Amino acid sequence: MQHHYFVYIMTNKHHTVLYTGVTNDLMRRVYQHKTGQGSHFTKRYQVTKLVYYETTGDIIAAIAREKQIKAGSRQKKIALIQAMNPEWHDLSEEWV
Repeated sequence: MQHHYFVYIMTNKHHTVLYTGVTNDLMRRVYQHKTGQGSHFTKRYQVTKLVYYETTGDIIAAIAREKQIKAGSRQKKIALIQAMNPEWHDLSEEWV
């Protein structure tokens, strides 16, 4: 059975906060963030907008990629988002 792992970036309404995470169920995890069941950080800063994600079949690679993104500058994260999602749309809106 093929597993999928997601590295994702979420932001708040004004794009002032960028949160990077990893999960094996992106829809569930984004729902948790949107309903205040995510991390304390995302609840506190109202991080509810999915603006970037990538997929891999390898959990080790996903965790390494999450760490790489987290270690990068804010500008590098913005560049990733703008390459995939230049308008900064909430990518999870397509799922509703």
